Amino acid sequence: MINNFTVKQNRLYRVYEMLPGMVIWSFFIIIFLLTFFEPLWAIYFNLVFSSYWLIKAIYLSVLLLYSWSRYNKMVKVDWFKKLQVEKKNWSEYHHLIFLPTYKEDYEIIKNCFSSLASSQYPKDKIILVLAGEEKDKENFLKNAERAQKEFFGIFKYILVTLHPRDVEGELAGKGSNLHYAGPLAQQLVNDFGLPYEKIIVSSFDIDTCVHPQYFACLTYNFLSVKDPYRHSYQPIAIFNNNIWEAPALTRLVSRATTFWLFTETAKPKLYFTFSSHALSFTTLVKIGFWEKDVVSEDSRIFLQCYNYYDGDYSTVPLHIPVFMDAVASETFFKTLANQYKQILRWGYGVENVPYMLWHFFKNKRMPWFKKVQPLSIQFFGSCNWATVPIIILLLGNLPPLFARLRGLSEPMIYNSPFILSWIMSLAMIGVLIMAIISFLLLPPRPLKHKFFHNVLMLIQWILFPITLVIFGSIPAADGITHLMTKKYLGFQVTEKSRKLPKKIECQTF
Repeated sequence: MINNFTVKQNRLYRVYEMLPGMVIWSFFIIIFLLTFFEPLWAIYFNLVFSSYWLIKAIYLSVLLLYSWSRYNKMVKVDWFKKLQVEKKNWSEYHHLIFLPTYKEDYEIIKNCFSSLASSQYPKDKIILVLAGEEKDKENFLKNAERAQKEFFGIFKYILVTLHPRDVEGELAGKGSNLHYAGPLAQQLVNDFGLPYEKIIVSSFDIDTCVHPQYFACLTYNFLSVKDPYRHSYQPIAIFNNNIWEAPALTRLVSRATTFWLFTETAKPKLYFTFSSHALSFTTLVKIGFWEKDVVSEDSRIFLQCYNYYDGDYSTVPLHIPVFMDAVASETFFKTLANQYKQILRWGYGVENVPYMLWHFFKNKRMPWFKKVQPLSIQFFGSCNWATVPIIILLLGNLPPLFARLRGLSEPMIYNSPFILSWIMSLAMIGVLIMAIISFLLLPPRPLKHKFFHNVLMLIQWILFPITLVIFGSIPAADGITHLMTKKYLGFQVTEKSRKLPKKIECQTF
């Protein structure tokens, strides 16, 4: 097991941590200086930059439409029947599901358990690990006892674990909780005498409600790939559980996240896992479970596997959904604050860059291009996320203004706002596509909501450009800056709060 605490004390590792922040702030400073001192250069840069991202937006829209089409086909498949017919040894496989929780109400846990109990897969082959925190001991143990009583006899076993607080060398949060629960689950697997190679692990947030065919689809894909132990498996996260109750801004953020996953699953290879993910128990044991001192454990687990197998590891897209909660709290402003913190935490996922620079380039067995591919995706993806919307949407019109103030009279100075406006208008086609698909993804409208709420679900997309900046680039840049300035984040749990009705009917097809 890698001692990350010792590694992080190394000066070179510290330089690696600073690199992404240095890049984005150098970029901002250069654009700022050009705007003031060479506004004509800044105008040409913005036009080229915006044109490139228009082409990129068109490309992503095509990927989104392709993935949406594939998704619609996959959710209509009877995966359990397909599994029974085509994979004769399917019944030998068990599913081990980790469900870390911290301060959630029992209704959240109950909805998750209920969706698992409704899945089209034998429940006597499903083991649940409900992983709580000692900091929430009283509430957690009460909820765990209720869950064990209410769902007694439905699953093969419900293991309850309590992660101790303030353990030296740990970062309190989901990763350390899973790291603690992993060996306890391994002991349970040993007690049952189950072979590791025939156990498939899923890691879910506690608000996750699985599609009824999720486990059948996962098992089918696991048994279909050439080497199932060298793959992770990624479903589509759709934040529908409370979509009718969440504010428009957080709905847009959650939809943007889903669409990002859609476009990723349309690509030839996936290099990272996000939120809910699955992998072989054999592989999980070999790498020593999730790391205990990282914020972004969901993507880091992929990189652990990738490094262990010297780059011969990838992620299989499942094109089947798991349903989760959009950010929502008791008050509107608390919701916005929690949404910002969530994106800040996701932006802090750039902590994977120094991890890859350090560990990949020390791995002599890993081919060079295998080192560069995921590194470049994470590095440039994080930097683009933190800079592009700000530069295009906020800084695009400043250079012509300063050029006119300086008395410059080149035609491009006066034409550039119209050209940028035209480019932005074309880019809105992508927003329209997202608005339509978002509407089609909606679960049935609750009776207490009027038809006008359907209209709002479309109108809300006029706020998307604002959302890209306020709940996209700014917190992403903030997260990268935290790492650059050594203001390390602890894991901040996104509050799960639902308004009545408490029972969520998870979407099916």
